[in-house]
Amino acid sequence: MAGQMVPITTAERVARLEKARRLMGAAGMDAIVLTGGTSLRYFTNIDWGLSERLLAVVVPARGNAFLVCPMFERDRALEQVKTGPLGAGTDVMTWDEHESPYTLVADGLRSRGAATGVIGFEETVRFVFSHGIAGALPGARPASATPITAGCRMTKSPAELALMRLASGVTLKAYEAAYRSLKD
Repeated sequence: MAGQMVPITTAERVARLEKARRLMGAAGMDAIVLTGGTSLRYFTNIDWGLSERLLAVVVPARGNAFLVCPMFERDRALEQVKTGPLGAGTDVMTWDEHESPYTLVADGLRSRGAATGVIGFEETVRFVFSHGIAGALPGARPASATPITAGCRMTKSPAELALMRLASGVTLKAYEAAYRSLKD
């Protein structure tokens, strides 16, 4: 059934980012911070697991999103950024082990005029990361980005519904195969 799967398009991910920006504007939020996990994949198609080293995509309400990652992960991050909605021209800011990634996030927000506003953190962002970023932005106010991320993710697009139906069909076929193979 894998041949029936139609992936989410870059155009749909661009629309998700635009919706997130509209929701940020309505909520008075100046930017959101995403790290490895499902929301990062949902918005950017970047597949990144949890790590003790910060990789973050920062999406300002106005202006271009940017990415902060460890220097040694730069090529891997760029490879994924190029094929998603952020595009090849995305500002990728890198840090070495002796440098602070939080300073880079603060610099990126300053250059976009969002360093003293409300910065939303996606609900799965580790405390060490949100705390570090907040410490580098003493004029900003940290907040939950859940109204933005959930506000986007709770309404499913036709493409998402098709994938969910396909996944349900696969699950039912797996249950059926398991049931038919049962023996006393």
